[in-house]
Amino acid sequence: MGSVERIHNKLTVEDHLLIILMKLRLGLCNTDLAYRFQVSKTTISNILRSWVPAISLGYPAMAFILKSLIKWPSKGAVLKNMPKIIKCNFKRCRCIIDCAEIFIARPSSLTARAQTWSNYKHNNTIKYLIAITPAGAISFLSPGWGGRVLDKQITNESGFLKLLEPRDEVLADRGFLIRDKLAAYGATLRIPHFTKGKKQLSAQEVDTARQLSCVRIHVERVIGWWKNFKILQTVILVSQVNILDDVVIVCDALTNLCKSVVPK
Repeated sequence: MGSVERIHNKLTVEDHLLIILMKLRLGLCNTDLAYRFQVSKTTISNILRSWVPAISLGYPAMAFILKSLIKWPSKGAVLKNMPKIIKCNFKRCRCIIDCAEIFIARPSSLTARAQTWSNYKHNNTIKYLIAITPAGAISFLSPGWGGRVLDKQITNESGFLKLLEPRDEVLADRGFLIRDKLAAYGATLRIPHFTKGKKQLSAQEVDTARQLSCVRIHVERVIGWWKNFKILQTVILVSQVNILDDVVIVCDALTNLCKSVVPK
C-alpha cells in the first residue's frame, strides 16, 4: 500500500481500502460512506480518486496493480484448461466475447449525449467489450466507448483482434459482424445462423445454435457476476465517468479472483 496516498489522518490505511471496497461492492453513495466513517463527502471523493485510478499522483494505484489479473493466456494454457462441455463442440475456442453497458447520468453536452446514447438500453451508457476464456476467466477488457458505438466497431478498434492467432475460434452473438476481420488473422467466428431469407433453419443449424447458446451463456454469467459489484448497477455521475475505466478494471480483476462460473 506504499504506492497510494493516505488522505485522512484519522482513517487507517485499512479504512481507506475498506471504503473503496464498500463503494465498489455495495454501490454506496459518498454521503452514506461519509456518515459511516465520520468524514466529509469531499474526503470520500478524494480517497476514490487517489486509490482507484491506474496512476495517482505519479504512483501506481489499484487499477494499475490489479490489471495484471486480466491476462490473455497462451493458446496452450487455454487448451489445457478447457472444460469438457466446451471442448466437445468447440475444441479450438480461444474466447467468448460480448459487450456490457453501464448507465451514466445524462451529459449536459449535446455531443456527449448523442455519443453515449444506447438504442439498446434506451439510456446514456458506456460500453465495454469483454472476452472470457473457455474456463471462465476475463481475458480481455476494452476501454469504455459511448453507448452509441456498434459492437463491431469496438471489436475492430480496441486491439482485441491483434491478440488472435491462426485457427482460433471466437464465439459471439449475431451482433458481431466481424467474420472478415477475424479471417485476416486466420481466426474463425462462430455465431448462430441468421434466419433472414429462410423459412426455417435446418436441423443441423438448429443444433449448432443450441450448442453455441449453451456455451455463450457463460460470458453472460461472468458479466452478471462482475455486476455483483453494485457500483456497476448504479447510474454513474458525469463527474465520475473519467475514472469509470479504472473502476471497471478493478471490478474485473477482483471477479477473476472468484470461483469460475464454468463447470470443469
